[in-house]
Amino acid sequence: MLKMESVTKTYNHRGPAVTVLSDVTLEIHRGDFVSIVGPSGSGKSTLLLALGGMLSPSSGRILLDGDSLYDLEPDQRAALRGEKIGFVFQTFNLGPYLSALENVQVPLFLGGAPGEEQKARAASLLESLGLGDRLEHKPCELSVGQQQRVALARVLANDPSVILADEPTGSLDPETSSQVIAFLEELNQEGRTVVMVTHDPKVAQRANRTLVLDRGAITSQASPRRLGSVA
Repeated sequence: MLKMESVTKTYNHRGPAVTVLSDVTLEIHRGDFVSIVGPSGSGKSTLLLALGGMLSPSSGRILLDGDSLYDLEPDQRAALRGEKIGFVFQTFNLGPYLSALENVQVPLFLGGAPGEEQKARAASLLESLGLGDRLEHKPCELSVGQQQRVALARVLANDPSVILADEPTGSLDPETSSQVIAFLEELNQEGRTVVMVTHDPKVAQRANRTLVLDRGAITSQASPRRLGSVA
């Protein structure tokens, strides 16, 4: 489903070139739940953005369902991303002046859904996440955990088959963190593919398999006992 073939990403801004990903080859199967761990600066977020069609590699190919993402025209890649991929970020990226309902409507609006369909779908998703009484609240009126649930509802608006999560529990308390991971597990059990970057060994262990990234290269598939030394 998702493949990286000899992917390298190098930055050349002001000074010596910096290689962030180094000849990465990776295959993620449909319905997989993969966590990616590694030291700070190892390239985890870069790998996730590249997988999601947001950051072109310097060399190599990235394929989603057989389509080479960076051989597509930008508008074709954006359309494919909007149809098949949902992103969960640590910072939520919610519109501060939009209500919870309006935030979830954004991808539906961009996808051309009729107004009433947007509202019904957004309200249903928020209610399923326990936010039925917070539809008109703006982000500043919600707790951090509630904001993350709004972000998750927005991710699901277009019913993506792939969820890419970058430190989804990084700013959450332990109880809310556990709720978010449980929700990602539910999405995986529904058949969605989940790829999650995390620094937390306990969170990483909730995935089906864990890949260790070090200095831009995948060094191993870690067992739970090893995660404390690499995250």
